[in-house]
This record gives sequence, C-alpha cells and structure tokens, in this order.
Amino acid sequence: MLLRPIDNYFLQQEEPTKSCLQFLRNHILQLDENITETWKYGAPFYNINGKRFCYLWTHKKFKQPYIGIIKGLQINHPHLLQEKRVSMKILLIDAQKDIPLKKINLILSQVLALYK
Repeated sequence: MLLRPIDNYFLQQEEPTKSCLQFLRNHILQLDENITETWKYGAPFYNINGKRFCYLWTHKKFKQPYIGIIKGLQINHPHLLQEKRVSMKILLIDAQKDIPLKKINLILSQVLALYK
C-alpha cells in the first residue's frame, strides 16, 4: 500500500520529533469539526472552512518541531517567533519536554477566532 505524502512526512521524522508532530496533528484536527488537513508546499497544513490557518514543520536551526501560524502577525503572544517571516509566526515545541497544551490551546483559539 502506497502512503500519502502527508502520512509519509510524519513517519519519516525521528523520535521524539515524530511523536510530538503526530500528537500535534491529532490535537489540531480535534480542535474544531471544520478543520481539515492538506498537503501543501511539501508540508502538512490545517484549514478551517477551507482557509489555511496553521501548519507543522521542524525548525532547521533549532531542530525543534513547530506550529506555523498563518495570520501570526495578528496574534500577540510572547512565545510566538516571527524571525524573517513577513506575516507568519511560529510556536516552537520542545519535543524533549511535556507539550505545553495550555499555551497551544490559547494561541490556536485566538487564531481560530480570526476565521469565525
């Protein structure tokens, strides 16, 4: 059986990044019944009502998974990094530690509110 590119992306990651990304994937999909997952630009993207709102990736410099926030510029949170991105910000996740669910839920609820 041939895997979809999006499934293959998660399976090719090394632990503990793999488990962290898979948890984030499932968590994001459970946030709202209107969230769907797509494979775009070689990365897993998450849409709400057909509009992209976040994606998952691994930071090349820090070697940590992160949630990329499409409308990140509109969200003010001290743990969101803009770096050289024009409109997006990212939330780094340390795969070696417990996933900060309260922080993730707070940020993603603010993001989802922008699309309602």
